[in-house]
Amino acid sequence: MQHEIVHAFGAGVYCVFIALFLLASRIPRTNPGARWWAAAIGCALVARLSFLFLAPLKDPALSNVVYGSFTILEKSFMAVGFARFFKIGIHPWLVALVSGTTMLWLLTSWSGLPVPLIRSPVYAAFNVFILGYVLWFIVRTELDCLPLIRRVMAAAFGALLLHWACGGPIGALYPSWLDHGFVLGTALAALQYMSLLAAILSLFQRRLLSAEAKALTMAFKDPLTGLYNKHFMNNLFDQALLLATRPHHLVAVYYIDLDNFKPVNDKAGHAVGDKVLVCVAQRLKEAVRSTDICARLGGDEFTVIATQLEHQEQAPEIARKLLARLAAPIEVGDQQFVLGASIGISLYPSHGSDLSLLLEQADAAMYHVKSSGKSGFQLHGASWKPSAEYKAEAAVNAAARPG
Repeated sequence: MQHEIVHAFGAGVYCVFIALFLLASRIPRTNPGARWWAAAIGCALVARLSFLFLAPLKDPALSNVVYGSFTILEKSFMAVGFARFFKIGIHPWLVALVSGTTMLWLLTSWSGLPVPLIRSPVYAAFNVFILGYVLWFIVRTELDCLPLIRRVMAAAFGALLLHWACGGPIGALYPSWLDHGFVLGTALAALQYMSLLAAILSLFQRRLLSAEAKALTMAFKDPLTGLYNKHFMNNLFDQALLLATRPHHLVAVYYIDLDNFKPVNDKAGHAVGDKVLVCVAQRLKEAVRSTDICARLGGDEFTVIATQLEHQEQAPEIARKLLARLAAPIEVGDQQFVLGASIGISLYPSHGSDLSLLLEQADAAMYHVKSSGKSGFQLHGASWKPSAEYKAEAAVNAAARPG
């Protein structure tokens, strides 16, 4: 009865793993190794059930052949699944050759097999070879899984290898060890497949994190220029401001509207206009510091959030720098475009603490620049600064950076 309980327990454990591997394999874009491991566990389940259902026939040789055949298939499918999942160079032909040779020996030695089969040196050698072959790749190859999973995997395969290598001699000396050996083998096999399942789950986790990162990028980045978008400004501005701003420092909000951009789209086409916008975005990123924030609000409108300003006079200095960079000619293919920009500025906390209010104030200042002649900047509540103040600097930048 104890023998039957051992195999019933083993069959139950394998049923759980079959369900888990099959569920994992049904997830879209799951590595095919999961299906091979499900097939391997299925073979191990049939091997265990053969002892339960063939025992009443009183034919140990038949039980040995069925059990041994499905165990050979289990080890073969496990090795192939390992190669497919981790994309390593396990040679399928070598696994097939060793498995086929062992299977042929098993079928031709039907009546002369030892009882139980684990006492056979040939059968034990097959299991030792397959487990050792996979263990070699675990130890010597950089597997695409967490180091902890790899260590558990190596420990499980190594322990199973020793179990098969020592099980025959120990069983011959101590026949009562066989039932305990089956329990130990089941536990080690469960650990082995648990580590393989953990590798699948780890892959799912990395896929989810990657998908989440891409989703966040798509949600908060402008697809054309790579700058932050209006959605980011509305949802994460407060957090970004908190991280970028120190106590008693000012923050300047620049509302930037390009001058003379509409003729680019009208005459050269939207494809060329998009390239001009990409160049503008790159110049904005080059002109600001790592603690500043650049965003595209839509069309040819941009914003720059300059953080950690120690005094109000720094805001116009940054505006002049931005204007000079944007005034330099932009070359797309054999065409050259000279734009410029109108910039409105508001200050935090002097002009408010809410982003929408700061943008509204900076936008109003920008429109005042537009209506007063374009190509300049104006601080909210102050007079605008015309292009003459930075025209010389723009000429220097145009000569130094023609594109």
